[in-house]
Amino acid sequence: MAARFDIPTVCKDYHTLLDRDVVDAVDICSSAKSHYEIASEAIQSGKPVLCEKPLAMNLREARSLWTEANNAKVKTMMGFTFRCSPALRRMKELIEEGFIGEPYLINGFEQNSQFIDPRTPFRWNPGKNPGEIMSGSLEEYAPHLIDIALWFFGDIKQVVGNLKNFIPERFIRDAGRNMPIDIEDASIWLAEFENGAQGTFQSSFVAVGNYPGVEVRVFGSRGAMIARLVEEGGSNEILMTATLDEPELRETEIPSRFFGNGQKNDPWIELYFRNLVQNFVENILEDREPEANFLVGVKVQEVEDAVFLSHRERRWVTLPLPSCASID
Repeated sequence: MAARFDIPTVCKDYHTLLDRDVVDAVDICSSAKSHYEIASEAIQSGKPVLCEKPLAMNLREARSLWTEANNAKVKTMMGFTFRCSPALRRMKELIEEGFIGEPYLINGFEQNSQFIDPRTPFRWNPGKNPGEIMSGSLEEYAPHLIDIALWFFGDIKQVVGNLKNFIPERFIRDAGRNMPIDIEDASIWLAEFENGAQGTFQSSFVAVGNYPGVEVRVFGSRGAMIARLVEEGGSNEILMTATLDEPELRETEIPSRFFGNGQKNDPWIELYFRNLVQNFVENILEDREPEANFLVGVKVQEVEDAVFLSHRERRWVTLPLPSCASID
């Protein structure tokens, strides 16, 4: 790839890369299990860090990274790309302006058919304990929904959830063959927020539909909004609003200022990631705290762990989780 794109310097080990003086910041987009180690070493090197979700593989590690970064005064940012959706940013602005009034309800969905075909090479491996369900879409998709919910409505007080495996055997990429795998293909959970609002959420990679498959609905005492981020009919950014006086949902124009350097019909992955990286760089250059720093990553991990714990123990789980809590 270096030869193909004429890249003069290639490092076979990330430690070598971090040691280079010309590296000003670090973007961690490697496998989830490597995030903690790379982020910790990047923080120790004093370089600002943008990390894809999840921040770490458990809550203990996530909290440790935030403490390290905070003590070192290193800027951190999570790769919660849907915060860069023009429709969601406009929705956030309208919520803050009081468009929906007192927040009552939020519904969040992230689902597509990425892994509905069991022949699709699967990057997860079977767990060590057969019969004990592993986190799948809850780890891969749900963090975005959790982040959006916290961003819109604030902290969550308690959750209750259920995980489901629909496809018990898949083609495992690392093994090169079909194998039984008890992984969660879909998750559903309920949440009660500190402000009294309630939420319902669903994540799945076996639900028929297009990318990215995100839909967020909010309802309040004065109005309602629905944002659909799904590639349909040549568009992937739709925002609809309704009020007490006009309760029929109607599509609402999204101001061009929310698209940054992009356009409405740009591919969603290009639009969101371009704006994400631009925002990260601007935070560094303007010396301001990123909107979604590692503390946000910790809170998202905590909710995710609470949903998993709720499924495993068949009960409501109250947040915050104890400092000793950690679900591997």
